[in-house]
Amino acid sequence: MLLQNKQVAIVGGGPGGLSTARLLQIKGAQVTVYERDVNQEARVQGATLDLHEESGLEALRRAGLIDAFYSHHRPDAGKLRLVDKHAVIMLDDHTAETAYAEDRPEIDRGPLRKILMGSLKPGTIVWDSQFVSMDKHQEGWVLHFRNGQSAYADVVIAADGANSSIRPYLTSIQPVYSGVTIVEGNLYHAAKHAPALNDLVKGGKVFAFGDEQSLILSAKGDGCLSFYTGCKVPETWMRESGIDFTSRDAVRTWFMSAFGTWDPVWQELFASDELYFIPRPQYHYPLDQTWPAHPNLTMLGDAAHRMPPYAGEGVNMAMQDAFELADCLTSDEYPDLQTAIEVYEKQMRLRAMEITRVTLENTALLHATDALDNMVAMMQG
Repeated sequence: MLLQNKQVAIVGGGPGGLSTARLLQIKGAQVTVYERDVNQEARVQGATLDLHEESGLEALRRAGLIDAFYSHHRPDAGKLRLVDKHAVIMLDDHTAETAYAEDRPEIDRGPLRKILMGSLKPGTIVWDSQFVSMDKHQEGWVLHFRNGQSAYADVVIAADGANSSIRPYLTSIQPVYSGVTIVEGNLYHAAKHAPALNDLVKGGKVFAFGDEQSLILSAKGDGCLSFYTGCKVPETWMRESGIDFTSRDAVRTWFMSAFGTWDPVWQELFASDELYFIPRPQYHYPLDQTWPAHPNLTMLGDAAHRMPPYAGEGVNMAMQDAFELADCLTSDEYPDLQTAIEVYEKQMRLRAMEITRVTLENTALLHATDALDNMVAMMQG
């Protein structure tokens, strides 16, 4: 095996990095995951994830975790309601007339992460290890972390997300702004604080459209509602708007202005003091991006191919990266690690190119003047 007697470092403990660690350990590789969070409870996990047959679910099958997934997934979480800005329902997966097929089963991010973490050997994850830099050393790398610790690895895999600190060691290609910025929020105890919206979501999802804007709500198994506003604003809007995104009142004031023609029911999103908001300008990498393969360094997931969320492919792409990379690194058909990495990266970039194209088409469609009509027509086939 190409990884015989080699130490692999995976930087980033999201689904992509954890899936890679699990799949490599099954093949007998020595793997350490370095995660910036202080512990597994340090950060609120975002919206539910729908896993696709050929990618996310396939990764879990190969990892021997598909039964655990179905023990924790949420069967009705994928049921969708399409509504206009006045919360009038235009299409409803909950109605008897609609044949709902669970072809992309849903799971909350927290349970998925726990399933993957629980499958790893004890001590695999090193917490409180935020990557700062790394230096070439012998045939590998010495990684340096903010906590002052350092570690050697023969092979480094960047799974550290859209703002990857390792990607610049591979390529200088910069991301392109999509034209849309999301404000992500999480509302706790939704049944208490936002009863009308909680009833509207009905344990599933709501996609609302109007004025070239989007508002996506997802119910979580813990009683929270996660939501994402989507607005066409300049790339510099986040820093030039003057909005204090740590302040509920400041974000609510912005929302009431930006979504001023929307029904007041949406303002329930701000009815609780238990809220958080994160502005996220949406970027993507050029469809034709490329870089030379390295013998001891590669990347996966958003670090390699960040894109807006409007095709539901982010986690699925990362988990498919995981099993394709693990296969290449543990294969006997390649003469060396550089060749194995080159094969993986070529097929990954081709796949990402097509998914990015589709995602950008969806991003434009969901923020067009006729977004709701387009979505209803699409969902009705």
